Order: sequence, then C-alpha cells, then structure tokens
Amino acid sequence: MIKALCKSVVVGILTVEAQLILWKYKPSIIAVTGSVGKTSTKDAIYAGLRDSLFIRKSQKSFNSEIGIPLTIIGCETGWSNPLKWFKNILSGLAVIVLPNHYPKWLILEIGADAPGDIEKVTRWIKPDVTVITSLPDVPVHVEAFSSPKEVIREKLFLAKALKKNGTLVMNGDDKNVLAEKEKFSDEYVLLYGMEPHNDVAASGTSISYDGTGKPVGMRFSVDEKGSSMPIRIFGRLGQQQVYPIVATFAVARALEIAPLTVAKSLASEQGSPGRMRILHGYNNTTIIDDSYNSSPTALRAALATLKKVETSGRKIAILGDMLELGSMSDTAHKKAGVQAAGVVDELILVGEHINLLAAAAHKAGFEKDNTHIYEVGKSQEAGRFVRGILQPHDVVLGKGSQTGIRIERSIKEILRDPMEAKRLLVRQDDEWKMRK
Repeated sequence: MIKALCKSVVVGILTVEAQLILWKYKPSIIAVTGSVGKTSTKDAIYAGLRDSLFIRKSQKSFNSEIGIPLTIIGCETGWSNPLKWFKNILSGLAVIVLPNHYPKWLILEIGADAPGDIEKVTRWIKPDVTVITSLPDVPVHVEAFSSPKEVIREKLFLAKALKKNGTLVMNGDDKNVLAEKEKFSDEYVLLYGMEPHNDVAASGTSISYDGTGKPVGMRFSVDEKGSSMPIRIFGRLGQQQVYPIVATFAVARALEIAPLTVAKSLASEQGSPGRMRILHGYNNTTIIDDSYNSSPTALRAALATLKKVETSGRKIAILGDMLELGSMSDTAHKKAGVQAAGVVDELILVGEHINLLAAAAHKAGFEKDNTHIYEVGKSQEAGRFVRGILQPHDVVLGKGSQTGIRIERSIKEILRDPMEAKRLLVRQDDEWKMRK
C-alpha cells in the first residue's frame, strides 16, 4: 500500500515536470504505438534521423506512465532506490529552471497495459507524427482488455491526438490497421509495408549469408515515389526487422528528409537486444535471440524466419509461455505448436501453458523424444541442456514472455562467450537479475 502510494506520488511529480518541459521547449514529437514492433520501430527511426535532427528517443522500452516522463526529462529508471528517484525529480526541476540545450525532437514509445493508458497520455502529449506498427487479432496484454477491438481503440487515441497538419504513419500490410485508415484524412496518412499499395514499400527481401554459410542479416529495396533504394541490415533477421526500416523511411518522407541520408544513418544500426538479433553461439552455432517478449504474431513471424534460414545443421527452438493472452491463450499455444512441428528439429519448452504447445506439436507429427519441457523459472537449466547438445552449424531460436520465463537466461548459457551477456542480451541490469 505504502509502496503503491509512493509510486503514485513520484509518477505524478515527474509527469507534471514532463508537461512543463514540453511547454517550455516545445519539441516536436514522433510517437510510436502498436501491439508488435514498437521498440524496434522507435530505435530504427532514431537511427535513421539522428544525423538530420537534434533528437532523443525513449531508452529501452520506456513506454509506460513512468517511462514517458523519464524520457522527456532525460533520466533513467530509479528502480527501487528512493535516492535515485529523488535525483530524477531534481533533474526534472533543473531542466525546467536552468538554461538547457534541449532536443528539438523526441521519439516516444507509447504502450498500453490496460484500458485508459494511452487516452490519459494524450491529454498532454500531442504528436507531430504518430506511427502505428501493428494491431494483430491476438495482441500482447489483451488479458487486461475486454477484447482485441478495445486494444485497437486504445492505440488509436494516439492517432486522434495528432497536432493539426500532423502525419499518421500506418502499417498498410496489417488488415486491422488498414481498416482504421478511413477514419483519418488521406491528406496526412502515409502507409508503409511490403505490399505494393503502400506509399513506402520494401521489396525483394532475402537473408544474407557470410562466406561460411551463416546468416548475417537481411537485404531488400525500399520503393517510394517511383524510385528504389537497396538496403542491407546486419545482425538481425526476419521481415519483422524490415518493417521498422520501412517505417523510418515513411517518417523521413513526412519530414522531407532525403532517403539517401536516412540510408547512410541506418548503415551501422544493429537493432535492439532480444529482438531477432544474430549472436555467435557455443560450438560454432548461430543464435537468433528474440527473447525480449512473445505474442502469437511475433512467435509466428520468428518461426517463419527460422524456417527460411539455410543451414547444414539442425534447427532448435527454445520457446517460453506467451503470457497475458487471457481466454485466447490455449488456442494461441496450440497453433504455435503446429507451426513449430514443421520447422524445428528439437523443441525446448519453458513454462506452464507451453504443455499445450507440445501436445499440439506431437499431434502434428513432431517426435516426443525431441521435446524437452522445463517448469517456470527453469530457463537457465533449459539453456544448459541445449549447450550440451549443440553441434556445429546448428541454429537456435530463443523466444518467450518475460515474467517467470526469461528466455534470455537460456541464451546466456549458449553464447560463445557468456561474459558478453551484459552487452548483448536484454534485462541484464542488476535489478532484473534479482527478479524471477
């Protein structure tokens, strides 16, 4: 009770400070929302525009009622340390009172864990550009909402909050996003995706390999206004990594930034930890680290990518529960099991709901002897098991939800150099290491 009250007070103070900062400095705002791909899109936009604009982005996945004010102020989370939170409050006051070389642009990732989250934020945040990434039929956090339609309604508050003459950038490949397009004026909507009807589209997507046959990234072209620009991205895989790049070009178009400038800025971008990152694994293997979180849409895309990867070794998946799906959980896990059965050679599963995935995979013809199930909280043990069976040229996909699952702990066990975990993996702060 006391902890919740203290949190409420701190959030209130930081929010007021953030509002005053926006009023004083009047930065332009690019706001990113959606149920899949928010952080990757936010990071790509920042990488593509940082050489053209004086810009700041949300750190990590700071997209909540506390993360958004922290980004505006320019602070990190204080976790459970009262002194750090007090310092953050003082930092906010300093930005308000003292002369400050404040960014001209902010990229804010804005999420919704429960009804009203985004609606409340849009009372004081009015974006110049709103980006809507994806609104799948079974979104993350749907458990807190009455239906997927209510999730979509919540996300759209950010589109409705646009400033006059602002631009709405929407994923034109997503049927639920496209269905909402008609609610907004064509004059300020830009569509992006891989289908040719989009204003900015990717085409010719394929996986790149090095001289030893290992996957190293993606190649594709970005098409807009009748021209085409070849793009290569390194260190990450999957169409879900192409969409953020195309969204970046759409935002750049809205801001009249030259595509070539954006392409040059993106050249060194490695992507966000835990989101389809390519890592070097133990015993000359390749890891596809998608351990940040999991949802039906994201898992389906990750398994589809694993299927496309060419390798002389086996394909192994370490999969954890997909949480916060409510009544849709059972069906989602069963569908994932059927898909996995047609992709992988070994299934390593962590969690409680994951038994449904295993049963569906077995029913689809997957060998029970190649299925290995671990309880909630046992992802480290699962990783140790995988390390013991790895053979050269194997490719391992790791994906699961956060609470109690923590597939990054499995990934750490199979890294070529586990000492690199802090630099490469998600949730490596001391505070996270103490959590389940």
